[in-house]
Amino acid sequence: MTTILHRPLNRAAFAILCFAAANGACAQSTSTPSSRPVMAMRLYTGADGLTHTDQVPINLEPAGKTGAEQSKTIPMAGSYLVRLAPGFFETWHNADHRRYVVTLGGRAEIEIAKGQKIYAEPGQIAIAEDLTGKGHTFRVVGNTEWVALFIDFAN
Repeated sequence: MTTILHRPLNRAAFAILCFAAANGACAQSTSTPSSRPVMAMRLYTGADGLTHTDQVPINLEPAGKTGAEQSKTIPMAGSYLVRLAPGFFETWHNADHRRYVVTLGGRAEIEIAKGQKIYAEPGQIAIAEDLTGKGHTFRVVGNTEWVALFIDFAN
């Protein structure tokens, strides 16, 4: 069963979720920020029409307070939470919007080009950009529901 919770997030809630999900960034340091970028898994359509993946940095810059960093502002169209039951499976499909997908709980398997399998796990940020081509499959693995925050880009 798919449960989609539609409720606008205020800026503070969004910031807390993103920082908490960013590889444990909130808990890692209590002094000076790290110079390493937060990484995101990007799904994109290659020239072969298949979905591929790579790791891309989300660069953070000092945010005015000692020890605080933030990314550049990106215009967003909306956000919502998704909860999927263990065993949920969606056959080949494309992302319908360019978006961030931040896994908050559970584990999912994503199959892309040539049978390659990648995993969406808590704290991981994905950027879904495979809007054309064959797309990807999606399966919730394990015995725990998968919960994620979807954040659609404005364009």
